[in-house]
Amino acid sequence: MSEHETSSETLGEPTRRDFLYLATGMAGVVGAGAVAWPFIDQMRPDASTLALASIEVDVSSLQPGMSLTAKWRGKPVFIRNRTDKEVEEANAVALADLKDPVARNANLPADAQATDLDRSAGKDKENWIVMIGSCTHLGCVPLGQAGDFGGWFCPCHGSHYDTAGRIRKGPAPENLAVPTFAFTTDTVIKIG
Repeated sequence: MSEHETSSETLGEPTRRDFLYLATGMAGVVGAGAVAWPFIDQMRPDASTLALASIEVDVSSLQPGMSLTAKWRGKPVFIRNRTDKEVEEANAVALADLKDPVARNANLPADAQATDLDRSAGKDKENWIVMIGSCTHLGCVPLGQAGDFGGWFCPCHGSHYDTAGRIRKGPAPENLAVPTFAFTTDTVIKIG
């Protein structure tokens, strides 16, 4: 053993200096966390953003054949109370005739077929359809009750959707998306 070496240094046991290094390092980590926290915390969404995570829309004034557009998460949402004729026309379309055979309904499994029922609000409310109003080609907002199939038409590039919001003609690759939604009462739809 050298004259400056202690027995704890030769045995590999921690020394006072090791403790001071460890304590200083931990104080630095805590200090860095305290400085960084305000920057991390300010990235959380504020209350107004969280409030828009879901909206409720009163549809009591929509008679069959009428539509309204709501805004949800910065996007237009088309809500339509379809006529019996529009539902019949949508049900008459063979799945083989569809450009996109997937329902694109957030309320159903990802592989659900694009039947009219799977694109609508369900068996008891098949006349109701709720869709995000952004063309799946480049995000334009289609015009309602227009186009070759009486549903929606995007005049920007010529995409035609039927009365169930399914792409039938034009460059759009997918059906209009159906967001998560539910009827909370007979006349109020909660989206999100």
